[in-house]
Amino acid sequence: MATFVVRRLIASIFIFLAATYLMYQLTALSGDPLEDLRTSTAPNKAQLIEARTALLHLDVPPYLRYFIWIAGIGKCFIGQCDLGVTVQNQPVTVLLAQAAGSTLQLVTISNIVAIILGLIIGITTALRQYSGYDYGVTFMAFLFFSLPIFWVAVLLKQFGAIGFNDFLQNPQIAGWIAPVLAVISGLVWMSIVPGKLRRKVITFAIAALATGAVIVYMDASDWFSTPHIGIVGVVITAIGVAFAVTAVSTGLKRRRALYASLTVAAVGIALYFPFMYGFSYGMQLWGFVLLAVLTIGVSFGIGWLWGGPDKLPVARTAAITGFIVAAVIALDRFMYVWNQYATSGQIKGRPIATIGSATPNLDASFWVHGVDLFTHLILPTIALILISFASYTRYSRASLLEVMNQDYIRTARAKGLTERTVVVRHAFRNALIPIATIVAFDIGGLIGGAVITERVFGWVGMGQLFQKGLDHVDPNPVMAFFLVTGSLAIIFNLIADLVYAGLDPRIRVS
Repeated sequence: MATFVVRRLIASIFIFLAATYLMYQLTALSGDPLEDLRTSTAPNKAQLIEARTALLHLDVPPYLRYFIWIAGIGKCFIGQCDLGVTVQNQPVTVLLAQAAGSTLQLVTISNIVAIILGLIIGITTALRQYSGYDYGVTFMAFLFFSLPIFWVAVLLKQFGAIGFNDFLQNPQIAGWIAPVLAVISGLVWMSIVPGKLRRKVITFAIAALATGAVIVYMDASDWFSTPHIGIVGVVITAIGVAFAVTAVSTGLKRRRALYASLTVAAVGIALYFPFMYGFSYGMQLWGFVLLAVLTIGVSFGIGWLWGGPDKLPVARTAAITGFIVAAVIALDRFMYVWNQYATSGQIKGRPIATIGSATPNLDASFWVHGVDLFTHLILPTIALILISFASYTRYSRASLLEVMNQDYIRTARAKGLTERTVVVRHAFRNALIPIATIVAFDIGGLIGGAVITERVFGWVGMGQLFQKGLDHVDPNPVMAFFLVTGSLAIIFNLIADLVYAGLDPRIRVS
């Protein structure tokens, strides 16, 4: 494997050099970086032109100036990266660090959510092929896939921010909304759950009643002004998560896994009030991360103790359950400060932001800052998710359908294995191989596509850095953008090749 990785890295270096050289020439020759000074009426125009020429090495031809830039990249190996300066004499290294952190925050969240949702829905549609659910998801996926990102972003600003903020001024749900949403929910769940007509009717009734009851409760309790999950919601969610994770991970017949998950859920429920009203005050980011790691470790330990002869699968199931239950409790803690945030003087009752990545000069607790981050992330994240989710759904569906028709799947069923074991252990793993390729390509492409999203939402990130570089015919920030996206594309393609070997034992990395 080491030989394979070294060979790929050497080939990637040559690809990187050729791509960056071509990009540098295209940017440098796209216009005149001195145009604004040439048309200036400043009395010291000649001195300004001379200073910028010396600053950006404009007296050196572009085909040679590239080597000055690549020499600065070479200094990264000794910890002294020099990506040059902008036309405003700002260090590109500093600007890149700020922009990359902002964009990666946005892209990482949207990509993770899109992958998880795309895989889950794609797999379920493959298992329910040619059902109403399958046709509905197919229609929505093609619809989202064909929508331009800037149009989606504008619609989200209009209806997801302005419209919802107007609703929050007087959050009263009209009487016709509850029955309509209840019927829609019933039809959706009826199309998802397989079975005969009687089972579908029962599913419709349960889903419709549950949805209607939730909407009536949210309206009666003024939930939109003071959102909450509460101890009852946490108990129901924790128990449901324990059963659901166990069913997918090991199957409910493995009682040790179920008991371990329920134990973890019980521990989470027991810690609900101490966390909500005790040691969560004065929380910092490092403490939050430490608690998350500790939660996974303790849950894994509980599963290990319950595991018996199957320690690892049981511990894995318990760890996943613990993470999800802890996430639900943390979400409720963030909801606890929603009203405090929404009614503050800087927000003024309109919490869903349309521009920017944070509220300026917000002096508040860790939890309020978390809510502020959420309100700024929600719209651009949804915009990116809708576009990426559509492709992941289609690819995962097609991949699983192809795998389910293979001979080894028929052999597994002939051996008497349960359908869960056939799908999760045999089919799902091999269906992930094409998805790994798509994810590798999308990482770099999503950052490039975020240029438009960031511009619509006023998000200060890589898109702004790239756009300003193009506007001022300044190769250094443009090349910094290309450096990040190109490097990520190369790295993730290498990772995808290594993932192939982990997913399919027939593939050897050599």
